[in-house]
Amino acid sequence: MTNSLISVHDRLLGKSAEAYIRQISLISAIIGLIFHLLMWIAYQTEIISVSAGSASLLDSPLDALYTPFSILLAYEVYQLIRAIPESFSTAVGKQFEIVTLLVVRDIFKRLSEIEFNGDWTVDSELKLVVIECFTFLTLFTTSLIYRANSSTEAKDDTTNIELSNFVSNKQKIALFLLATYALIAAFSFTNWAISVSEGDGSVTREIFFLDFFTVLILADILILLISYGYSTDFTNLARNTGFILSTVVLRVAIGAGGLSSMILFVLGGILGTTVLIISLRFHEFHIDEIDVTAE
Repeated sequence: MTNSLISVHDRLLGKSAEAYIRQISLISAIIGLIFHLLMWIAYQTEIISVSAGSASLLDSPLDALYTPFSILLAYEVYQLIRAIPESFSTAVGKQFEIVTLLVVRDIFKRLSEIEFNGDWTVDSELKLVVIECFTFLTLFTTSLIYRANSSTEAKDDTTNIELSNFVSNKQKIALFLLATYALIAAFSFTNWAISVSEGDGSVTREIFFLDFFTVLILADILILLISYGYSTDFTNLARNTGFILSTVVLRVAIGAGGLSSMILFVLGGILGTTVLIISLRFHEFHIDEIDVTAE
């Protein structure tokens, strides 16, 4: 049973599968961008007509960026699922990369809708764009910090049987998340397509990502509980709990709106970065302490 699951994992989440998905995603993103631009041209030249609810996606050529970014986000979610068996911090870093792209996509959408006044007053929409850009920089920095330190943890490997069992359990959870990902994506797309047919084609970051991050939090908690069966070290427990807390904050931010969501995104980034830096510093101090004791 375990060997068959490992085989399924390698087939769906292995390196060859990842390379194939990456190629398909890039091609789809390019085709999606061109298609969206053609739809915008057709709408602007009145070749086609759409409902008022769907027109928000065809008001500006900048709206065409929404489609390729959505496809890239779908690929990043796949990458996140692949990272789960590797290490907790690597997976958390992928979460921050996803919300970074979410914020960028929102910025492009808002820039396509913003209307400037001719006077010296600063429009409220422009203020929100500035705040969103600051949020993007915070999340981008957080993603880079995790990416720079994930390789260190990934190399911390042993041939311990318990560790192999733990990785095997995480692979099973990754497969469960992959199946859930497909179901939520199909359900979200179907609901959106129905809304478009009914004249409401508005898109928000809550579509798909709110439900997926809810499932992701449950998966993180399950991994935390399983890990406690292999190690009772409080440092790892507290660190992973902090990671989960930052994920919960990100999930709430996705469901929030306006300035509140940006504040929560920044809070999640600061929390995730702080937890990672403190745990790394403690790890270095612990190693130095062991070396001094050995001397």
